[in-house]
Amino acid sequence: MANASLTAAKNAKNDEFYTQYHDIEREINAYLDFNPDTFRGKTVLLPCDDPEWSNFTLYFAQHFEVLGLKKLISTSYAADSKLYKTPYQPSLFEQNAPQFDPAKTSVKGKIFVLDGDVDGDGIIDFHDIKWQYLEGDGDFRSREVTALRDEADIIVTNPPFSLFREFLAWIVAADKKCLMIGNTNAITYKEVFPLIKENRLWLGATGFATDMVFGVPEGTVVSEAYKKKAERMGYVGNYTRLGNSCWFTNLDHGRRHQPLMLMTEADNVRYSRHKEIRDVGYAHYDNYDAIEVPYVDAIPSDYNGAMGVPITFLDKYCPEQFEIIGVFNHGSDGPWDFAPARINGIDKYKRLAIRPVSKS
Repeated sequence: MANASLTAAKNAKNDEFYTQYHDIEREINAYLDFNPDTFRGKTVLLPCDDPEWSNFTLYFAQHFEVLGLKKLISTSYAADSKLYKTPYQPSLFEQNAPQFDPAKTSVKGKIFVLDGDVDGDGIIDFHDIKWQYLEGDGDFRSREVTALRDEADIIVTNPPFSLFREFLAWIVAADKKCLMIGNTNAITYKEVFPLIKENRLWLGATGFATDMVFGVPEGTVVSEAYKKKAERMGYVGNYTRLGNSCWFTNLDHGRRHQPLMLMTEADNVRYSRHKEIRDVGYAHYDNYDAIEVPYVDAIPSDYNGAMGVPITFLDKYCPEQFEIIGVFNHGSDGPWDFAPARINGIDKYKRLAIRPVSKS
């Protein structure tokens, strides 16, 4: 069950999934391979974070000079403002700071800033981070965090999945570059799909088939199956594997420009590994001028019309090869949302409408 882990989390009122350092490093490296200057001279904001232990903060702080950052800003939610509440114990890092205030520690968010060599060791890294309490609880929609958004060039985070729509709209409103994790179901959200169709947002470099493990707060209800999968990947304890999560971004990476290697329609009918393609070929929709392509690797290279393909196509989407026309049976009133694609009276769900990019 693809959504079992998220359903269990929802039942436990948990919306916090802590990204692993390895997953962050792997994703960021793909952008650096494509363009080593992706982050150079940029101010990066990490909202929706817990900077004292966050792997996002740790990664960018430890790679500050390698990335060529101008400034790193990280903010956290106040403990009392979180949906999933656990007993809060200030860390020694916080308690030993001169600005520590027991009256503020659980009700105020915090801001962490890295922009220079504070300790004088000649290296800008995690040890040079400065922090203070925010005026409010650290909600990204607050005036002070919105001001930090306006200052930043790139926003990177794993926002609460339940707030993904609102968080993305917050970024789009300021026309910022972004890299964030979300539920794969978000692809068809009415707030998300038009951005993908217009080539203003796309999937990150880490593919759908790549497992991602997330830490969860102590006491979170975790599916035993997903917990075991996390353990087999080397993560024992408060972890879960989410198979329906992916990166969303508007930063360019090389994987996005790798065209699919495809066979012609005739060769697919003759050689496809999918029996139904070999047996009956490609069906035409009853109510739309397009053919049904049930598998991404069965897209015919020489078909010039519209095609209905699985949503997973987006994981392989190359904008120089195909154009996204719309989506079938999404349920919104957008002009890109078509009626259910139907074959012999049977609706085909979760289909994108695409066509080849004109060679002229």
